[in-house]
Amino acid sequence: MPGFERFGTEERKELQDVLDNGVLMRYGFDGMRNGHWKAKSLEVELQKTLESKHAQLVSSGTAAVSVALASAGVGAGDEVIMPTFTFVASFEAILMLGAIPVLVDIDDTLGLDARAVEAAVTEKTKAVMVVQMCGSMANMSELQVVCDTHNLVLIEDACQAIGGTYKGKPLGSVGDLGCFSFDFVKTITCGEGGAVITNNEKYYLNADHYSDHGHDHVGNDRGAETHPFLGYNFRISELHAAVGLAQIKRLSEFIAIQKKNHTILRAALSTIPEVTFRTVPEGGEESYAFLNFFLPDLESARKTIEAFKTNGVDACWHYYDNSWHYVREWEHLKTAKSLFPLSAEIKQALNTLNTASFEQSDHYIGRNISCLIKLSWTEEEVHSRAAHMVAAIKAAL
Repeated sequence: MPGFERFGTEERKELQDVLDNGVLMRYGFDGMRNGHWKAKSLEVELQKTLESKHAQLVSSGTAAVSVALASAGVGAGDEVIMPTFTFVASFEAILMLGAIPVLVDIDDTLGLDARAVEAAVTEKTKAVMVVQMCGSMANMSELQVVCDTHNLVLIEDACQAIGGTYKGKPLGSVGDLGCFSFDFVKTITCGEGGAVITNNEKYYLNADHYSDHGHDHVGNDRGAETHPFLGYNFRISELHAAVGLAQIKRLSEFIAIQKKNHTILRAALSTIPEVTFRTVPEGGEESYAFLNFFLPDLESARKTIEAFKTNGVDACWHYYDNSWHYVREWEHLKTAKSLFPLSAEIKQALNTLNTASFEQSDHYIGRNISCLIKLSWTEEEVHSRAAHMVAAIKAAL
């Protein structure tokens, strides 16, 4: 991760096909495109790779989450349970629909704690959004039980975890709908892009229409298409899809590289007694996109991340003090800072974040360091990096 590190002849060929063909839009212009349909082809590859009946490409991972929620009927006043550890796009996608994000604790998987989810369910809860952060998963079986018990939609945000599996199923295909990002820094990149996958025919048709202004996509005449319901523009271009089409065919290659590099680094850090690792639920296999480990306490984690910087170890993060990924620093969410008016109901819900306690999340995020696994490293570079990481951690403890 990220896939741009491995750009080559495959990506250039697919892009050149689009430029030679001259049609950059994914819909219409049938007579001009001479059978070239990069977005459609990528959707077929995603269905096969992710073992899903349906795949709908969209313009970003954030769009994928909003489209997935809307397709399942989530809207104004509905509550969506989400984790305290994620990317800001999670609550942005919820708020865009007029729904209410309800933040709850994570556990040692760095994913949603099913007990915290159960405790947060109310009569307004419509969906649970599990975020597979940093390449691995929450305990999906426990979350599925909660959703089944309360008749809730389970949305999987697998934007950082393509290639991971849970009990033999690709991440993203376990819940009712799965979401993926193909932005510039993901394992599979389109430059910008995303996708929604599902086995539910109704959800798929909703996603297909909603992401293109509500067009029903019946026939091959854009002007004759009808609009069963309101929609918005979350389309991907043929250029972006072309890059992704080349990349998705290389996913197994990328995962194998990530696993090799991850294994070397983890083995080195395992020699330090004070270091432990995130829990991967039984039956799960992470995508190896990140190495996530715990230090004994907050102070040692902060010292370690500073020691990494001093020792030239890049692409590692201590999310406890990070404004992108953890609730502590989401002041714009807590204070409901918005360019457009938010409903009183949403403001009231967000205001509770100012006094909410997430001690369990603090316990795990405060001690966690997450390191990106790059595809471009040579084996020599990985071993050198491992030595520098070990030295830095020992110096910090």
